[in-house]
Amino acid sequence: MSVEGNGEEKLRLKINSKNKQKTIESTPISSLFSFTSPAVKRLLGWKQGDEEEKWAEKAVDSLVKKLKKKKGAMEELERALSCPGQPSKCVTIPRSLDGRLQVSHRKGLPHVIYCRVWRWPDLQSHHELKPLECCEFPFGSKQKEVCINPYHYRRVETPVLPPVLVPRHSEFNPHLSLLAKFRNTSLHSEPLMPHNATYPDSFQHPPCTPFPSSPSHMFSQSPNSISYPNSPGSSSGPGSPYQLTVETPPPPYHAREPPGAHNGRSMDAIAESQLVLSLPNGGKSADGEPENFQPVCYEEPQHWCSVAYYELNNRVGETFQASSRSILIDGFTDPSNNKNRFCLGLLSNVNRNSTIENTRRHIGKGVHLYYVGGEVYAECVSDSSIFVQSRNCNYQHGFHPATVCKIPSGCSLKIFNNQLFAQLLAQSVNHGFEVVYELTKMCTIRMSFVKGWGAEYHRQDVTSTPCWIEIHLHGPLQWLDKVLTQMGSPHNPISSVS
Repeated sequence: MSVEGNGEEKLRLKINSKNKQKTIESTPISSLFSFTSPAVKRLLGWKQGDEEEKWAEKAVDSLVKKLKKKKGAMEELERALSCPGQPSKCVTIPRSLDGRLQVSHRKGLPHVIYCRVWRWPDLQSHHELKPLECCEFPFGSKQKEVCINPYHYRRVETPVLPPVLVPRHSEFNPHLSLLAKFRNTSLHSEPLMPHNATYPDSFQHPPCTPFPSSPSHMFSQSPNSISYPNSPGSSSGPGSPYQLTVETPPPPYHAREPPGAHNGRSMDAIAESQLVLSLPNGGKSADGEPENFQPVCYEEPQHWCSVAYYELNNRVGETFQASSRSILIDGFTDPSNNKNRFCLGLLSNVNRNSTIENTRRHIGKGVHLYYVGGEVYAECVSDSSIFVQSRNCNYQHGFHPATVCKIPSGCSLKIFNNQLFAQLLAQSVNHGFEVVYELTKMCTIRMSFVKGWGAEYHRQDVTSTPCWIEIHLHGPLQWLDKVLTQMGSPHNPISSVS
C-alpha cells in the first residue's frame, strides 16, 4: 500500500509540475517582470475620470522617472495633488525639441497630459488651458523647463456675451441712405485677387486696430485710401510699435499676458462698457430709464458649426454638423459616423480629375478645429499647409478682409473671436440694416487643403482649388438672424426693375 501511495503522490506532483510549467509558458513575459512602483501607485490615487488605466500609468511612470532626478519635486507634486486649494510651487520637466511628450505611441503637450490625468479627463487641447500668474514656468513661456503642476493651470471659460440692444424705432432718415455707399464700397473694397499672408511670419502687428466710432467706416474707404497695416507690402518692420507676440503653440509659443493687463478688468466688462458707450446717452434716457431698445441675447446652439466640402466649384457629400467642441477634418475613410471626425476620404465624386485625386491623397490628418472659450482655432495637423480666409481673423490682425492666411504644418491660429464679433455687432445696429447684414460674411470661413489661392498663387479664387471646405458658425449666424429680424428690413425700397 505504501508503494502504491508513493506512486500516486509522485504522479500527482508530476502533473502539478507540468501544469505550473504550462501556466508560466502561457503568461506574457512582460507581465512577469511588470512592477508598478509605490510612487506611481500613490500618484495614480489622484487620477480623475476614466482615462485609460494603462496609458495613465505609463504617463505617470514616465513623469516619476524625470522627477526623481530633482530634489523635492516628487514631494511638491504630491503636496499639490493632496491639497488643491493650497499654494504650491512649480513642478517642472525639461522641454523637448518640439514641446511634446510621447507616452505609449501617443504624443501630446506635457501640461495637457497631466492636467488630463489629474484634473480634467475631457481636456482636448492646450487652447483650453491658461497658466495662473503664480506659475513661473508655464508651457507658453518658451523656457527650458515646463511646469506640469495641474493646479498651476486653469480651464478657459466661455465668456458671457452682453446682449445687443436693437433700437425699437429707427432714428435714420430714409432719404439719407447708407445703401449706395455700402454697395459701392463692397464692390471696390474686394481686390481682384485676395492678398496672402503666412502664419506666423506675416503676423507682426497688433491683433486689431481700434474699433471705429462708426462701423460704416469699415466699408466707406476706397482701396487707395484704406490702410491695412499688416497686408503684404506693408512698410512697417519688425521694430514697429505695432509688433505682435505670436499667439499659439506649438510652434510658435504664446507669451504670457503681463499681470494687471486691462487694469484687472475682465474682457466681459470691457466688452460691456464698449457696448454701452456706443449707445446714445449710454442706452438711457434723460431720467435714467432705459430707452426704447430691444435686448437680443447670444445663445449657444446644439451644433456650433457646420462644414461643407467642395472640389473646385462642386459640393461633395452631406454637410457635417459639429456638436463636439473639438473636431478633425481629415482625408481618411472611417465609416463609423464619428461625431468628432469628418472623413473626406469617404466621399465620392464621378467628376473628380487627377489633380483633385492627388490633392486628396495629401490631405492626411487634415485640420483640427477647436471651439474653446468663445474662440475658434484651426490647427494644421496635415503634412501640407492649409489656407484660411476668415474676415474675423483678418480684422483682428489688420489685414484686408479677403486676405488668405497660410497655416503651415504643426501651427495653429485663432480664426474667430466671439467677443470681437459681439462688439462689432453692438456698434453696427446703430448704423442700419445693411451694415449689420454685412457681418454675415464674417460668419463664414473658407479653408483649402494643400493648394492655396490669391495674389501669390495661380488660383485666384477658392473655387479654383481642388479641395476646400466652407465653415458656417451657427452661434453668430443665429444671433445675427435675431438682430436682423428685430430690425425689420432695409429702409431703401428696391423695385423689380432696379
